[in-house]
Amino acid sequence: MPDARRGRGLLDTSVLIDLNRIAATELPVEVAVSTVSLAELVCGPLATEELQERARRQGVLERIEALVDPLPFDVASARAYAHVYASVRAAGRKPRGARAVDLLIAATALSRGLPLYTCNPDDFAGLDGLDVIPVAARPRS
Repeated sequence: MPDARRGRGLLDTSVLIDLNRIAATELPVEVAVSTVSLAELVCGPLATEELQERARRQGVLERIEALVDPLPFDVASARAYAHVYASVRAAGRKPRGARAVDLLIAATALSRGLPLYTCNPDDFAGLDGLDVIPVAARPRS
């Protein structure tokens, strides 16, 4: 049976965090990661005082760093961000604040014509031209 998965896609930070709980069939054959997501993952261990959680987050970061060469937020991404920003404002939502990092990740995907795989599709609702692929993680045990 042929593989029905897409060829390449950008994984949102939410997918990277739960990567070990997501079926491979829900992901593209070739995965890409934004440097913006990598920045979020680098901060993850610093955001908790619990040692076991800190170690888990550090492990996620190290696995991702070993798997991919992240896509930079470059000039093309910056220009795509203007489109993303305008789409969010046109929808009556705020493009700044807590959403800003998500929008930078969306701009990275948009600038490269990649679909964005996320566990939080509502974070990217209404972004013109962005192909958002919802992904479901299995519950934590």
